[in-house]
Parts: sequence; C-alpha cells; structure tokens
Amino acid sequence: MRRGRRWRDGTGTLTIDGRPVAGVEIAATYRTRRRGLLGRDGIGGAMLLTPCGSVHSVGMRFAIDVAYLDRDLRVLTVRTMPPGRVGLPRPRARHVLEAEAGALAEWGVRRGVTVVIDT
Repeated sequence: MRRGRRWRDGTGTLTIDGRPVAGVEIAATYRTRRRGLLGRDGIGGAMLLTPCGSVHSVGMRFAIDVAYLDRDLRVLTVRTMPPGRVGLPRPRARHVLEAEAGALAEWGVRRGVTVVIDT
C-alpha cells in the first residue's frame, strides 16, 4: 500500500492475511460518505469510508462492526455499534471499514492487522 493514495468512489476486494474475504464499496466523496449504509437493510460485504475518523449508527436498521484504520490501513480498533449510537472519534484513524455485526471477526479483522483493498 503506497502512502498518499487518492481514493475514489467505487468497488474493490477486501483482503486479509493474503486471502480475499469480501467485496468492498468505497465511499470517498462527501456525498457517498454521508449516505454510507443509511437506508439499507444490510450489506453483503463491507464499506470503506475515506477519509473518516468517526461514525454513527443513528437511523440505521442493523448493527454494524466498525474497524478504525490508520493511514496504512492497519486496524487500530474494532467496535460493534447497535443502531442509534454515536461513536467517539479516533485520533489516528484515517479510514473506517464497516460491515454487518459479526462479519469482521469472521474475516479475521482485529487490532494490528493490515487490510488490503484492491480496486
């Protein structure tokens, strides 16, 4: 992963420990980040919000797993948020990876792991 990457809205593949685990939607513009997962009943893969340091689940219909990532896509922390919550900002977070509750643990996303997103 090169530093200073310019992300664009689109799709890609989430890879953990060299193994592709899920499709990922990339939300890199203000409009797509603002919309996020609101209004959906679920998500089949994951969503990367970039740049992003905090999220909320107000108005969401399902619980989500949230992984806060640093600029090198290393996982700083993982939290599960039920609907209607506001998450605290993470000072070093530059990106946020969201998925349905339980998915990140199933894929092996945990603190210290570096994720790869191929576009």
